[in-house]
Amino acid sequence: MPLSSLPVLLFLAIAVAIPLVGLVLAWILRPAVGGKTKRLPYECGIDPEGDVRDRYSVRYYIIAILFVVFDVEVVFLFPWAVLYEHLLLFGFIEMMVFLAILILGYIYVWKKGALEWA
Repeated sequence: MPLSSLPVLLFLAIAVAIPLVGLVLAWILRPAVGGKTKRLPYECGIDPEGDVRDRYSVRYYIIAILFVVFDVEVVFLFPWAVLYEHLLLFGFIEMMVFLAILILGYIYVWKKGALEWA
């Protein structure tokens, strides 16, 4: 084996050893206490109601997807704000077009009633 591959093998051995040592130490040092409370789905002190496999309304997923879409779109405002001085009028107009499309999409979703829970 060439001597030049020794650093790569050493790095690989360390990369495998650190997580394994951490897992073994955690397994050894953790408390072995369990019980009814520990086996509950949520440890908030409130007994769960109903079955965990109950179906959610489709509206829940629609609102979640809309939140992600609008949230990701708003994240684009940060780089624009950082580079605002360099973009000048072109950057301002482009961002106004972007915000207009975003606001129109929000109004459309609002008028369709997709943001209502019930």
